Amino acid sequence: MDEQSSMSKDEDVIESSNGKDAVTSEGNSDMEPYVGMEFESEEAAKVFYDAYATHLGFIMRVDAFRRSMRDGKVVWRRLVCNKEGFRKTRPKRSENRKPRAITREGCKAMIVVKKEKSGKWIVTRFVKEHNHPLVVTPANGRRTVLLSQTPDEKDVKIRELMAELQRERKRSAAYQEQLDMVLREMEEHSNHLSRNIDGIVQSVKEIESKRVAPSNS
Repeated sequence: MDEQSSMSKDEDVIESSNGKDAVTSEGNSDMEPYVGMEFESEEAAKVFYDAYATHLGFIMRVDAFRRSMRDGKVVWRRLVCNKEGFRKTRPKRSENRKPRAITREGCKAMIVVKKEKSGKWIVTRFVKEHNHPLVVTPANGRRTVLLSQTPDEKDVKIRELMAELQRERKRSAAYQEQLDMVLREMEEHSNHLSRNIDGIVQSVKEIESKRVAPSNS
């Protein structure tokens, strides 16, 4: 039975009872995954399986996931070999066009991890066998699927970006306040000029009326 389809709506998060310790050395490529293996986070499971894939000679791909019905957070994840599945067949556009290399061969190697109530992630399914040759390549010469940063480094980077964003918001607010002040001063100056002009116009009218008054008598 498919792991994903066997999960009920009320069991998005389950509690493990195997009592095994969570894996803390996520990058230990010498260790083979096993059902019941625990990780501190989803990211830790990805890092571990990616290192395992590099050591064994295949490329990991982050595949399907499932979200909790309660809060929308990811609680189920499948990590597969990049040769999993098959490429969709498309109609040929040109007979002279060079066929693309086959990159998917229906490989079923994978691990499935699911989140527990404790917050840890447990391996619920592990398929080791590949249906294609494995080629070990140097880690620095291979395009990694995951970001090179660890979860802790990502948290630090996020905090740094949030602090920078906060500083920029304060700076923007200060500029806006200065702009509002300049606009208020310009408006007050404009009103002052308008009052002066009105006063001058009124004075001119009074002078003209005085000049015209004697000639009418």
